[in-house]
Amino acid sequence: MKEKSYAELMKASAMKRKRKKEAFVLDLYVDMVISDAILNRKLQAVKVKLDKALDCKNKKMFITLSNEYIQLQKEYGS
Repeated sequence: MKEKSYAELMKASAMKRKRKKEAFVLDLYVDMVISDAILNRKLQAVKVKLDKALDCKNKKMFITLSNEYIQLQKEYGS
């Protein structure tokens, strides 16, 4: 078995670190996309309920849902 030179070992080590960083960034990006999709789905569901509360002139439900909508926006920083 041939031993690798110092330069080859350093190059392999650098490539390994680079792949780890790229994998981390990709995982982070995937998490962001999923979180955004979840937020959009939750906000859309609350909007539909808000519209129904307005149509039914249900003030109590409208206020409750408005607070829920505001809370969702605060939690996700939007």
